[in-house]
Amino acid sequence: METAPLYNDVAYGPEGGAAHWVTASDGVRIRVAHWMAPQAKGTVLVFPGRTEFIEKYGDAALEFTNAGYATAVIDWRGQGLADRMQPDRGLGYVRQFSDYQDDVTAMLDHVRALSLPEPYYLVGHSMGGCIGLRALLNDLPVKACMFSAPMWGIMMAPPTRPFAWVVTTAARALGLDSRIAPGQTTQNYTAITPLADNTLTSDPRMYEIMQEQLRKYPDLALGGPSMTWLNEALREMLALSRMPSPDIPCLTFLGTDEQIVTPSRIHERMKRWPKGELVIVPDGRHEVMLETSAIRRTVYDRTIAHFAAHS
Repeated sequence: METAPLYNDVAYGPEGGAAHWVTASDGVRIRVAHWMAPQAKGTVLVFPGRTEFIEKYGDAALEFTNAGYATAVIDWRGQGLADRMQPDRGLGYVRQFSDYQDDVTAMLDHVRALSLPEPYYLVGHSMGGCIGLRALLNDLPVKACMFSAPMWGIMMAPPTRPFAWVVTTAARALGLDSRIAPGQTTQNYTAITPLADNTLTSDPRMYEIMQEQLRKYPDLALGGPSMTWLNEALREMLALSRMPSPDIPCLTFLGTDEQIVTPSRIHERMKRWPKGELVIVPDGRHEVMLETSAIRRTVYDRTIAHFAAHS
């Protein structure tokens, strides 16, 4: 296994973490980090959101290892320190959404090669919730899952949605698939947005950590999505909306101040998830795992109890 960087100084995770380069079946190099726990009773697989990177989940790894679980986190292709798919590192791009499932397979093979203990559990945030739902439908071998503001719909004004479909589909047909989506920038949202204007968290310390990570390691940053990424995301979310819910115990958190993903899509999905529970987080923004200490405590306590109940 080839060792990859892990920026522990800004991850604020447990001691003893390590990261490795892992190659997916199509040759794309991704990064996977893991933290062990003494006598671990299972492993939590963390699927981050779009623009995110492993170090952002150091706090999550600390919570899970303190609860007795090993933790593994992935840098998806096109973000973090994984291979970027376009010459402009700030452009969010994926050739097709199913490519993320190649990353899932590579991560799972790596976790098994490390002999991280079973059973496995899934935590998926935002885009990671979209990738995670598809992985569950593809029989990802987990006992239970937790989703945080899963991207089962992207929040858009009603008149904008058909425009997004038409423009991104046309762009791909015209060979403009690597152009940035309308209204977006290749600069990272967290890096350029002040605390008072951000839609991610209401906790000043958590937001400062997010900004610190990018100031110190700018190669982790990713900006807005390309035409192709947006078109592929729209297609994947529509396809998933037509599929049944997996036969897996699921706990999903949604903040009342959510402004990035579509709350109605989450409510609709969880209503037809027989083993699912939707938890509404008062005053929570998009990043409930990086919210105020009271919110974080509720989220982690309920998640750990959920995993324990389905061990």
